Amino acid sequence: MLLYVASIYLLVCINIVLGGRLQVQGTHFVKDGQRVFLSGVNQAWINFGYDFGDNHYAQQRSKFENYLKMVHDNGGNSMRVWVHIEGQTTPVFDHQGYVVGLDKTGTFISEFKEYLKAAHKFNILIFACLWNGALFEHGEALGGLIRDTRKLHSYIDKALIPWVKAVKDEPAMGGWDIMNEFEGEIIANQHNSERCFDTVFMHGSGSGWAGAKYYVQELQRFVNWQTDAIRRTDPDALVTVGSWTARTSSDKLGLHNLWSDDCLRKAGGKPLGVLTFFTTHAYSSHDKYADYAPFNHKAAEYGLNKPFVIGEFNQVSGGGKDITALFDYAYNNGYAGAWSWHLLGTGSNSDNAATQLRGLRFMRYKNDQSRGGLVSFKL
Repeated sequence: MLLYVASIYLLVCINIVLGGRLQVQGTHFVKDGQRVFLSGVNQAWINFGYDFGDNHYAQQRSKFENYLKMVHDNGGNSMRVWVHIEGQTTPVFDHQGYVVGLDKTGTFISEFKEYLKAAHKFNILIFACLWNGALFEHGEALGGLIRDTRKLHSYIDKALIPWVKAVKDEPAMGGWDIMNEFEGEIIANQHNSERCFDTVFMHGSGSGWAGAKYYVQELQRFVNWQTDAIRRTDPDALVTVGSWTARTSSDKLGLHNLWSDDCLRKAGGKPLGVLTFFTTHAYSSHDKYADYAPFNHKAAEYGLNKPFVIGEFNQVSGGGKDITALFDYAYNNGYAGAWSWHLLGTGSNSDNAATQLRGLRFMRYKNDQSRGGLVSFKL
């Protein structure tokens, strides 16, 4: 009997050790006791704004699974996937701009769980990016959530919390990115005596390209409230926000971190509504990166106390460097992950899939615990 009990205990312990979630340890990610590196790609979509909910996933299933297989077969371990974007189909808004549900037919959660189960089969962590600030086409409803806390509350209660509850125990659910490139819609050059809300430093940076629509404190509150809801519902959840450049992700190197714990709490008032890791995007212009860009600095130089992921980059705007050199730089200079842009390969500022997969193959067998960590880990 004692031998039987001991055997059961050992099996439980093995399951805990080998089936643990991705966690933060200082400036690194760890899983099952090992430092790991997120080596992957941005999906980021199949049908922009129409991938999940109202049975849309069924129409894209084979394509999504094919991309999961491609990433797996070439050694990648993670993918960033865009979901609501501007609210084209999800969530559902009433005529006053309040959210009444995730989708009209009630299939969103089952569709997203089906996607996560496919990702688990291919050993890929999924990071869901909720909203997009890089383009304003159908953003009126999203704007209501950013400006009006009553409407934001409706999204949190009717859509976000039910979604998080439904997927928090799925092994392939890696984390959440609240908004992609908020800088596209930020009002820059606004002086404020509270440094967290001052955007004078962004004047002339190119921010506001999608229309300068929101004050920074509105966006910070938007992030704070959703992050708080996610972490209240799932205390182990990983949450970030996809910054356009490192300019807004650090208080070192002459930069200004708009997403620090202090700034998010001041804007939104929710103690749990702080990021668990930072993410920035890095593209060169005329084959040259900005002085503050990640590919010019070690992660430690930004002075952050959380993991720092290069959430978008590519070879075509990679400062003249090969995709393998960019992945290698991120791995060997203290970054916690790197996701190339983007697997569908559309648009002029994207590498094709073959280039990105070559980068993943270069990374697949790396496991230097003193540098980037393990790439080929099991979910």
